[in-house]
Amino acid sequence: MLHEIPEIHANEVGMDQEKLDHAFSLLKKAVDDNRIPGAVAMVGRHHHIVGKYSVGYSIISDSIQHETEINTIYDCASLTKVVVTLPLVLKLVEKGLLELSDPISRYLPEFQKGKKSAITIQHLLTHTSGLKPFVNLTFDGWRPAEIKQFIYSQTVEEGPDKRVIYSDIGFMILGEIVSKILGQPLDLAAKKYIFEPLGMADSQFCPPKSLQKRIAATEFREDLGRYLWGEVHDERAYALGGVSGHAGLFATAGDLARYALMWLNDGELGGTHLLSPLTVKTALENHTAALDGNRGLGWVLKGDSFDASGSFFSPLCYGHTGFTGTSIWMDPHVGLFVVLLTNRVHFGRDHSITRLRKIFHNAVAASIFD
Repeated sequence: MLHEIPEIHANEVGMDQEKLDHAFSLLKKAVDDNRIPGAVAMVGRHHHIVGKYSVGYSIISDSIQHETEINTIYDCASLTKVVVTLPLVLKLVEKGLLELSDPISRYLPEFQKGKKSAITIQHLLTHTSGLKPFVNLTFDGWRPAEIKQFIYSQTVEEGPDKRVIYSDIGFMILGEIVSKILGQPLDLAAKKYIFEPLGMADSQFCPPKSLQKRIAATEFREDLGRYLWGEVHDERAYALGGVSGHAGLFATAGDLARYALMWLNDGELGGTHLLSPLTVKTALENHTAALDGNRGLGWVLKGDSFDASGSFFSPLCYGHTGFTGTSIWMDPHVGLFVVLLTNRVHFGRDHSITRLRKIFHNAVAASIFD
């Protein structure tokens, strides 16, 4: 285990404690207003944790209620893309086992014909491949191999580099390429190359039943007659056995704080150099400036249509959201990170927290006084 991230009073790193507490109170209000069942948030600045907060419930049903705690484990949904798949791809590039300009047909022969043959690794990372956002199938009763072949068979209406289309399919494919190159399943690769080196002790795919009480439940599945509780919420990842390049990660706010600090510190945490500074710099450049989006490699940048940073984060900020109600956002200009984990889909998919994310980020940023 790496060293613990030191905790410090907000005032010691140029943040107003009272204003930070007000930011956390916005999450309590969201719970009180039944917009979310619960939340865990962690805020850090200049290599320290300056605030952590939990409120509400991780599960609410007729038979059981569990209050959230700081170490509650959340289904991170699409944070999987930037916390697992992205760093694994970047590490493979650093080792010379992969190149961003490689056509994906080099690894998956199903992409050798037509417009698909021009799709590269970088296109998948920047959501500029032309692939569909997702496949509107639950794949009930399908074997994983059948699902993968169906995904590979998807056509593209346009070639790559035409526009930004946020695509789960692209990251499903990236996950498969990573597994193929490393010769091991994505979940084992994530544990070996990311979670263990960074001390992300609670991060995992397919958590065991013994951890269920620590996990925030997501949506009620009519077909199963119960809430998903410790099982991945995303239908495609569920059909694939819980492991995919686009979804499936379960983690705590504390683990994601470690990951955020690694990025803010040019790829290093506690003496572990997960990524090189130049790799981090390249990932955070705007690779879609000529198109209709602001995308780094994996990351959402300021001004993108998926930008949830709010009004006060700087133009250098970057982050990502997850459909279940999760997000991670960093602003290197002021050395700030904000992790917000909710299970908003516990109340149904129509409970949006788009505005909540932005006003929470605004209130956190407003607490900085130096």
